[in-house]
Amino acid sequence: MPPVFFCAGEGSRPVRARRSLLVLALAQLVIALDYNIVYVALPEIGAGLGFSPHNLQWVVSAYVVTTGGFLLLGGRTADLLGRRRTFVAAALVYAGSSLVGGVTESAWMLVAARALQGVGGSLLFPATLALINTLYAEGPARNRALAVWGAAGAGGLCFGSLLGGVLVEAFGWPSVFFVNVPVAAGLAWAGLRLFPADGPRGGARRFDVTGALAATGGITLFVFLLVHAPDAGWASPSALLSAALSVTLLSVFVLVETRSRDPLVPARLCAHRRLVAAMAITALYSATFSSLPYFLTLYFQNVRGYGALATGLAFLVPAVVTALGTQAGARAVARVGVRAMLVGGMALGAAGAAALGLALTGDGPYVLLLPGIVLLGLGQGAAWTGMWIVAASGIAADDQGVASGMASTALQAGGAVGLALLIALSSGVGQGPSDEALLAGIRGAVFAVAAVLCCGVPLTLTLTLRRTTNAVV
Repeated sequence: MPPVFFCAGEGSRPVRARRSLLVLALAQLVIALDYNIVYVALPEIGAGLGFSPHNLQWVVSAYVVTTGGFLLLGGRTADLLGRRRTFVAAALVYAGSSLVGGVTESAWMLVAARALQGVGGSLLFPATLALINTLYAEGPARNRALAVWGAAGAGGLCFGSLLGGVLVEAFGWPSVFFVNVPVAAGLAWAGLRLFPADGPRGGARRFDVTGALAATGGITLFVFLLVHAPDAGWASPSALLSAALSVTLLSVFVLVETRSRDPLVPARLCAHRRLVAAMAITALYSATFSSLPYFLTLYFQNVRGYGALATGLAFLVPAVVTALGTQAGARAVARVGVRAMLVGGMALGAAGAAALGLALTGDGPYVLLLPGIVLLGLGQGAAWTGMWIVAASGIAADDQGVASGMASTALQAGGAVGLALLIALSSGVGQGPSDEALLAGIRGAVFAVAAVLCCGVPLTLTLTLRRTTNAVV
């Protein structure tokens, strides 16, 4: 069916639009929370289920690997089977896998549940973004919706640590999984009630099954390689095998796509200049901004000795400032255009990372971190809103799902590459006693983020992005 655009001044539509946006923002909040909510619970999970120190990382990595690998398939599923159907099914997968994760008493069953959560996220993320990009007309209405959605996502990345700390302190580690169950089930119910029906599936378009399997397998193995190789060694048999299989499957995918009548990734989207630009920006964003919570968690817990709750509270200011940055970014688009706003966001982020790196000490007060945190949060929020505005601009409604999948795949891949490189850098920087070496490594990673964001400023300036002058309503 044709898209239903929500705009101001259309009877009961504004009320429905606000409720729909609340549901879509809550979905993004759930996805974002799950990236960080388990970090502060890892010590208790390891002790409670008998994880070895080497294998405990897979509680986090299983989610990252499957989410990154299945995003393209999730985006195409939303286009072909319907955005509402995909949203509801994904929310139910999320609820079920979270329930299994909370009740399990087996280490590897928990890893499997986290992997299934990742599959749910890979369906839910592009379906949510595609719903925004088809329910809200391009321009001020969509920009405002993306800003609200972005505030939920960017804030969720930071609030995850706070919520995880509160839940672990009060109820133990299973609570970080149980909290998702009623929320995800409620999202499925609300999606059925609020979003327009998809209608019958048309017969003209079909799944590119071979391409989907090749892309999903190749991307999954690539993300697995980036997560696994730093510990196992880049020359280890498992890393070499993963690399070889990933290259093979991605080569098969490219070959299949050039010959398919209905490819998973249409050639017109690969040639879409604005979408390609957005993919480059999302990869850079994730490699830098999204990697910082990992190092800040190490700093707060391992250098400063904060407990789970104190670590969560330390992320409260970044969460609030980032959410404010998403709103400021949407308004800046209307005044200076997307390109200038993105450049400004990256410049603020670079300045914030440099200031934060200088303020990281073994015993300084938290208030010394605030200038860097504020600049980082404002830049991160503004860039988050802008890059999704770019990714959706000029894309037909029938392609919004796969376009969202392409941009979000770049986001996942960029984050995996960036975090792997930054961890390797931080491990090689520190010398001397272990505490001093850890602090030196964390500071080195933060300064590297600042340097990469500085390089992102001229990169963004070279992108030709249409100036957006519509006011945000």
